[in-house]
Amino acid sequence: MYKEKIVNGLTGEETLRNYTAAEVAEVEAAIVEAQARTAETQAKATARASALAKLAALGLSADEIAAL
Repeated sequence: MYKEKIVNGLTGEETLRNYTAAEVAEVEAAIVEAQARTAETQAKATARASALAKLAALGLSADEIAAL
């Protein structure tokens, strides 16, 4: 369960409030989106590493690969 901590700046009183269903859905959608972006970034990094390894296996130097 998600909770929000509310602090009264004048009195220092702290209260906790449960998120509404809409707020929970928003947070969970943001989590799914962040996980998808992370997976996409990792897939791109893996593909790049594979491509660089293949170019190196063809005998290209690091300078030649960088020039591409």
